[in-house]
Amino acid sequence: MKSFLAGDAFADRTAVLIGGGTGIGFAVARLVVSGGGAVVLGGRRAGVLEKAAVDLGPAATWQVVDTADERTVAALFARLDAVDAVFTTAATYVTGSLRELSLADAASPFDSKFWGQYRVVKAALPVLTADASVVLMAGAASVRPAGAAPAYVAANAAIEGLARGLAVELAPVRVNAISPGTVDGNLWNQRPRTVRDAAFAHFVETSTTRKLAREDEIAAAVVHLFLNGATTGSTIYPDGGYSLR
Repeated sequence: MKSFLAGDAFADRTAVLIGGGTGIGFAVARLVVSGGGAVVLGGRRAGVLEKAAVDLGPAATWQVVDTADERTVAALFARLDAVDAVFTTAATYVTGSLRELSLADAASPFDSKFWGQYRVVKAALPVLTADASVVLMAGAASVRPAGAAPAYVAANAAIEGLARGLAVELAPVRVNAISPGTVDGNLWNQRPRTVRDAAFAHFVETSTTRKLAREDEIAAAVVHLFLNGATTGSTIYPDGGYSLR
């Protein structure tokens, strides 16, 4: 995608992208670097992070971090002097119905996706600049569940609520949430083809745009929230209009 950013939109600014070695996080990293910024990539796989940093060039550094481990999250931010933007896509969880899932599996979207991002924001606080922007990753299932996965739906809704609460507490730091729908990219490429094809067909049929979202489109929405100084406490839905139907 040709960058929509001015060449210096992120000049002298640093973004921390946990989960930034692949997928949407990496697409955000590319846009930040193309706008003259620096990125710090975090994640659990050193090899993936190293490759991503090499691809991005000298503006990128990386460090292994697990959002489930408070110590590693704190260590990531402890080496930074100032952070202007934070976005976390890293999460591991199980989805399914109330009837089928164990309580532990049902809790996993909260344990990983909700509390993981909560830990990241808390650890980032000492180094966030006054005009920093935090973008939380939720999901369009918060407003339109695609199937029987009530705990996952609730976790995404909770993340949107967390963004509103943090926007009040952390002001003038801006905090927003992004809630994509089904995205054609890294996450779905890891799932069985039959599952992926069925999900993609359902999404195309039920979205108003009648097409799948791309990772670069979601990344553009994240960067909009990074840069738009008038937006805080909001959730945007780059979901192809899926939440409207």
